[in-house]
Parts: sequence; structure tokens; C-alpha cells
Amino acid sequence: MELYYSFSALIVLASIFAYLNYRFLKLPSTIGIMVIAIVVSIILVSFGETFLPRTFGHLHNLMSSIDFTEVLMGAMLNFLLFAGGIHININDLKEQLRPVVIFSTLGVVISTFVVGFGIFYLLPLFGIQLPFIFCLLFGALISPTDPVAVLSILKQANVSKSLETKVAGESLFNDGMAVVVFSVVLQLAIGKEIDLGIENIGLLLLKEAGGGLLLGIVLGWVTSRLMREVDDYIISVLVTLSVVMGGYLIARQMHISGPLTMVAAGLFMGNFNVKFKMKSITQDYLIKFWELIDEILNAVLFLFIGFELLMIKDLKHFVIPGLAAIVIVLFARVISIWGPTKFMRTTFSPQTVKVLVWGGIRGGVSIALAMSIPKSEYSEIILSITYCVVVFSIIVQGLTIAKVANPKKIAKEERELESIAAEEGH
Repeated sequence: MELYYSFSALIVLASIFAYLNYRFLKLPSTIGIMVIAIVVSIILVSFGETFLPRTFGHLHNLMSSIDFTEVLMGAMLNFLLFAGGIHININDLKEQLRPVVIFSTLGVVISTFVVGFGIFYLLPLFGIQLPFIFCLLFGALISPTDPVAVLSILKQANVSKSLETKVAGESLFNDGMAVVVFSVVLQLAIGKEIDLGIENIGLLLLKEAGGGLLLGIVLGWVTSRLMREVDDYIISVLVTLSVVMGGYLIARQMHISGPLTMVAAGLFMGNFNVKFKMKSITQDYLIKFWELIDEILNAVLFLFIGFELLMIKDLKHFVIPGLAAIVIVLFARVISIWGPTKFMRTTFSPQTVKVLVWGGIRGGVSIALAMSIPKSEYSEIILSITYCVVVFSIIVQGLTIAKVANPKKIAKEERELESIAAEEGH
């Protein structure tokens, strides 16, 4: 019952904050909820113990009672990724497959090392000594863009379909590589001996990412066949719920990537009805149901992120290092996007690269990974600077991505590149 009470309190708070944002702040819903939660957290941290001890105590106990890493990585993320996968057109993804794969694999590795080296040489300037392996650990957890934050915020930006697919596709698929890199570095950081050979790392990645994608496709195919036999909206909703909840349990037992299983299953089920046409009422209910799940869980997740401030001791001591980390993470994002584009057949316009860089938003996944690090003298430092980067990313990048993504300018640059390519072809 404890979990039920905690989730009930979060839903009530999310609904109140969503209402306040709608009436007064007028920000995108998820960002508005997080901003209000952060403001409330700052007030409580500053004055709560003196003026509102019971409120501060209740909220602190609520956040302490919830294992954020388990709730997000083990439950919420599966629903959110499945909902995201359902809405992506497989044909659009095929067209952008090469950049999506390269950005979500090679890009993550490049970013991990650039951030790791940058943090290692910069933090001592602020009197913070962090061993290189922990700097690399921070690089691994902050490098993947958060699919939840990206998909939520991309809805607000009027970008072209091809660019939206690149950004959304990268964020949906980079989880597999990120978790493998993070797991390997974490084991090294806590002193476990592991085989760092290319063959061993490759097998680990193949099992984690490849196994997850394969399981998702199998689940998607099987359940799609079942849904063809019973074209009923209630059963269709129940079947998709069972894919997410049962699929995660199977993935966990097999020690493969649950999130990638959900992405593959969502993509398959969202596109299986190209040949099979559902009744319009079934399709309508199914889409609306997953949109609603998406919105509710997003609201709770961003509330979580805002209130995580209550769990970080002495955050003010890490604000300046956190600002430095923001600069390093953005620089690493530029390198990890701009570098690979130079070796792709597809030519990327400067405006497209700019949107890909600025659209690389970090969110709850980075915080969840930071909180999963075993308690040590370095874990608090990593969590604090991670929080600074995530809050900046969601608020600043999230609120300005629509202005950065100038559709007319992107279209103009892409037409110019096409005409140059056509002339070179002749």
C-alpha cells in the first residue's frame, strides 16, 4: 500500500502543478510542472525546516520512499518508450536509419570520452577531485539523450519530418549502447575485474541491444496477429498493456534491454496495420489511450525530476561545477554530432546539425543512472552535476528548441544541398 499512497500523492501534485502552469505560466505542460516542482523544492530546502517542517518532512519522506531508478528504468520508461515507438512511421525511420544508428552508437561513445576528459581536467579548478574512471562514468550516463524528454518537447517544435525522425530515432535507440557503456564503466569504478576485449564488449552489446530488439519484434509480431483476429478496442488496449508489462518481465529474466524491447514492439505494432486496417473506433481508442498514458506518466516523471532537488545535499556547492559541466556536455554533443556527419554519405546542412545538437536533451534517464551508482564520496558529486545539466537541458534547450529549429531555413539549406549534389552528379 505504501507505493499506492506515494503514487497517489504524486498524481495529486502533478495535477495541481499542471493546472497552475496552464493558468499562469503557460509553459509546455511537462516543463511547467518541473519548474513549479523545482521552485517548491528550493523554497522548502531554504525555509522548510524552519517555517514548514511538516510539509518539508512529508515531501522528503515521499521522495525517499521511492526508488527513482527502479520506478523509472523498471516501469515508467517502458510505457513511455512503447508509446513513443507506436507513433513513429517505420518508413520515415528506414530513410534515416544510417544517421540514427551512427548517432545512437558511435555518437554516445565519442560523447562519453569527450565529457570524461573534459570533467577530469576542469573539476580540479573548482577544488573537486574526481578520479578519471568516475569522470568517464559521468560521461556515460549524461551522453544519451533522453527519449522521454526529447519526444515530449519535439511535439512543441515545428520541425521537418526527416529531422524529427533523426532526433526521435536517436533518442529511442541510444539506450542500448548507453546502458552497456555505463555498466562496463561502473563495474570498473567499483573495482570489479571485467574483460575489456572488443569481443567481450561486442557480445555484451549484442546480447543487451540485439536481444532486446529481437524480443520486441517477436512480441510485436505475435500480438499483432492476435489483434487481427479480434478487432475490438478494449481487447486491443489490454493486449498492448500486456506487451509492455509482460515484455519487461521477460526481458528482465533474459537480462536484455527492456527499453529497446519496448521501442521495437511499439514500432512493430504502430506499423503492422499498413496491410490490416483496424476499425476506425479501435484505432482511435488505441491511439488516444497511449497518448493519455504518455501525458500522465510524463507529468509524474517531470514532477519527480523537480522534487529530486530535495534529495541532493549541499547542491549550492556544486552549482558552479554544474555550469562548467553544462558547457562540456554541450561541447561533447557538438563533437559527437558534427564529427560523424563528416563521414556519412548524407550531407547535413549547418541548420540541421544545430538542431540535432540543441535537441539532444537530457532527462530522467541520466538522473536514474546517477542515482544507481553505489553510495561513495563521489556519487553525490556526480548526482549534483547531473541534476544541473538535466535541469538546464530541459528548461533552456527545451524552451528554445522551437526557435532554433527554423523550418524555412532548414528547407532552404536542404534544397541548396540537393541542387549542389545534382550538379556534382552530372
